[in-house]
Amino acid sequence: MTANCIKGPAGEEGLIFEKSSDGRVGILPPSSDVPRVDPENTLPGRLRSGIDGFPQVSEIDLVRHYTRLSQWNFGLDTGFYPLGSCTMKYNPKVNETVSRLAGFSSIHPYQPEETVQGALELMYELQSYLAEISGMDAVTLQPSAGAHGELCGLLMLAEYFRSKNKKRNKILIPDTAHGTNPASANLAGFKVVPVKSEGKGVLTAGAVKALMDYDTAALMLTNPNTIGLFERNIKEIADIVHKKGGFIYCDGANLNALMGLVNLGSLGVDVVQFNLHKTFSTPHGGGGPGSGPVGVKKALEPFLPVPVIKKTGGKFKLDFNRPKTIGRMKAFYGNFSVMVKAYAYIRRLGAEGLKKASSTAILNANYIKERLKDSYQLAYNEPCMHEAVFSDDMQQKHGVTTMDIAKRLIDYGYHPPTIYFPLVVHGAIMIEPTETESIATLDSFIDAMKAIAEEARNSPELLKNAPSSTRISRVDETRAAREPMLRWKP
Repeated sequence: MTANCIKGPAGEEGLIFEKSSDGRVGILPPSSDVPRVDPENTLPGRLRSGIDGFPQVSEIDLVRHYTRLSQWNFGLDTGFYPLGSCTMKYNPKVNETVSRLAGFSSIHPYQPEETVQGALELMYELQSYLAEISGMDAVTLQPSAGAHGELCGLLMLAEYFRSKNKKRNKILIPDTAHGTNPASANLAGFKVVPVKSEGKGVLTAGAVKALMDYDTAALMLTNPNTIGLFERNIKEIADIVHKKGGFIYCDGANLNALMGLVNLGSLGVDVVQFNLHKTFSTPHGGGGPGSGPVGVKKALEPFLPVPVIKKTGGKFKLDFNRPKTIGRMKAFYGNFSVMVKAYAYIRRLGAEGLKKASSTAILNANYIKERLKDSYQLAYNEPCMHEAVFSDDMQQKHGVTTMDIAKRLIDYGYHPPTIYFPLVVHGAIMIEPTETESIATLDSFIDAMKAIAEEARNSPELLKNAPSSTRISRVDETRAAREPMLRWKP
């Protein structure tokens, strides 16, 4: 089969480079009425006159190529995406419509403040909503993702202690924390000190007390943690950390189980980041960009990145006059279109709606946990929050692994859940249904998981060769990671 031939939308599709033919063009711009100048005499440096090997294709070939590729993608608009720890929930289309309104999409960050009062008001109100939801005193909207928010919060902690002439160089991080926490702490200049959950699923006050000292700046806690359990000892733990002058950083990536139900500030949390692209239903991953605002208690407010949106005399302005600021975290003011979508989501649901979303997310996760605990080993058999974590212990006796289960699930039409994370659960299968899925969808997914468990007992070879219904069967993922093909070679 040649590169230009396919067998329907699910058939093979050649590389765009293979479709190239000299002289083909995809666009014919009108003649320019601007006088031509020699770029070599106008712009400094050496200019590239062309790109070697750049494909030359017609408009119709270009459109068909990328349309076919899009038909191979799997996303939330295609089907159930139970990716644990990442809260991959449906993004309401009304939020997209609002973000495209000309008053939001056509403004420019260099416009005078008086011409963008509506945008500034939206940002100001979003800050206030996030502060109220979390129990924080102030919020910055600048960070562009969850890990970026983590870094922002940790840089503020570092600057706080620097301003006090106190040297604190350690961050305590539990083994049930979000995976990016250690990297963020290291990047902010801290030494990571791991804290073991000691097989209980949640952190104990004793484990923290044994490690907390006057060299430790903060405990970085994910709550609910990556096992899907609420850190029920958080208040006692916060007291231990605060008594030695440290802070509690809460990773808010799993806030979808808490919004409207739990006031983190009242539990002793001093810093929290909000993943708008998770909890507040804006596009995630390849559908991004993301947004990771950070909320802080009063002691850390002076260190917020600039600018901060302020309201003075009924007008909104960007405040750069903040002597203790850590500076900018991002060009301009953050990913504004994502803020608009999150704002629309919060306003549309309201306080009671946010509570219902969290409650439903918890209910859905516990429903899956109870329905599947006889088919898959449950890591911790107690009520969970936003996600349920299983393992492949029952299937291992038949030679079937978590990877086999995940691959077979593709044949049933579902995106696999998160696997092999968290590391504290061997062969982990982490499932997060969120609140946006119906019981009919959950039942169908549960039936597929039970059927796979039955296959593991009676026909393990089906799982070993899965997926079998896709264009490409199981790939060598180890080789793909170690020998990535990043450049096309003709």
